[in-house]
Amino acid sequence: MSNSPVRLSALSLLLSLLWGSAAAETLSLRQAAEAALNQNPELAISQARVAQAESGLKQADGAHLPRVDVSLNATHTNDPLNAFGLKLGQERIAAADFNPATLNDPAAISNFNTRVEVTAPLYSGGQIAARQDEAQAYVRAAQAGDLAARQQVLLDVLQAYQGVHLARAYIQVGEQAKTAATENVRITANLHKQGMAVKSDLLSARVNLENAKLSVYEARRQEATALDRLKLLLGRKLGDAIDVGAEAQPKLPAGDAEALRIQAIAQHPGLQALRNQVEAAQSATEAARGAKKPQFNVMARHDWNDRTLGLKAASYTLGGTLSWNAFDGGHNHAAIDRAQAARLEQAAKLRQAEEAIAFQVTEARRRALEAEARLVARGEAVVDAEEAQRLTRLRYENGVTTLVDVLSTQTLLDRARADLVQARYDLSVSRGQVLQAAGALDTEQL
Repeated sequence: MSNSPVRLSALSLLLSLLWGSAAAETLSLRQAAEAALNQNPELAISQARVAQAESGLKQADGAHLPRVDVSLNATHTNDPLNAFGLKLGQERIAAADFNPATLNDPAAISNFNTRVEVTAPLYSGGQIAARQDEAQAYVRAAQAGDLAARQQVLLDVLQAYQGVHLARAYIQVGEQAKTAATENVRITANLHKQGMAVKSDLLSARVNLENAKLSVYEARRQEATALDRLKLLLGRKLGDAIDVGAEAQPKLPAGDAEALRIQAIAQHPGLQALRNQVEAAQSATEAARGAKKPQFNVMARHDWNDRTLGLKAASYTLGGTLSWNAFDGGHNHAAIDRAQAARLEQAAKLRQAEEAIAFQVTEARRRALEAEARLVARGEAVVDAEEAQRLTRLRYENGVTTLVDVLSTQTLLDRARADLVQARYDLSVSRGQVLQAAGALDTEQL
């Protein structure tokens, strides 16, 4: 009866844990990746940049179209010249208005001018077309930048997703170490009772057990941190209950290092963004050159003038303006030089980025191949370490060896198991890094 409250408490805890697991939403790696692409807050920044670039293109396109302005101006004056002109505009001039006394000292007059004016650029020296090309290049650059951001999010999701499995594998390793440490304490305690082990051996075994418990605690903390990181990438709240599905191992892209470098240079979205920025800088240079060429604009205007609001006394005006900036103190020439320097800067950044990406994809491929070899080696090391630990424990139970040897072989086994867990994680992440460096990371690869 005394154990009933304890049993009920344990049963309640078990049921709550089972309920929590059932309530958690389990996501495969691909599902997590797709959710992140739809909800990740970081992507909102790159998508906003795309929207800004698209608005800039609309603005550049609008500069090529005619402009229509509608205005209403009200005037009340007794200035002789303006009063006569306003009355003439209202088509109300009479012979008496030419009396010098009236002309020199007119009565105040009110005028409402309603105007519709259309202006259109017929030739801008290529400036408008160049600005359109520049804006289009910036749209393509923003879109490529958004794709690069999406690939980075996919890699982050892969790392966080596999990080959960890494932490859980460490929990399993820690539990195995704790079980072994508990058994060592039991064996040492029995040997101590039989006089075959000293008290310090028993104390050392207990210290080893406490360390094993701490390693499990640390691994559980890492699991919680990895899950929280995944939630943030998915745009979820930290309080949301989610879980990960099976482990995933992306495939290494086909081809040797040279083929991957060529692929990366050709299709990496970050490089595509830089190339479009170079094109935009070239278009900006052409626009600056256009400012030195003649400009021709036309205008059509319709006016109505009346003493009150209305559409009386209609008149129209047609006109055209041809202008050419013959001298501006070197302003336009300096603008051209500045635009050319900006293009050279972007071109240099592109060359630097191409070299960096080539190195990145090469190094990522090396790490992936190394991770494959390491995984095989770590697996074999675990088998050997398990056998060594088993034999050493048997010898210790028979009083042939010391606790130091048991703890040493157990440490080697724990390390081998941990290395195997890390090798699986490294292989998955390194393959994802190769895909990202090659510009080929998408949800289909996960």
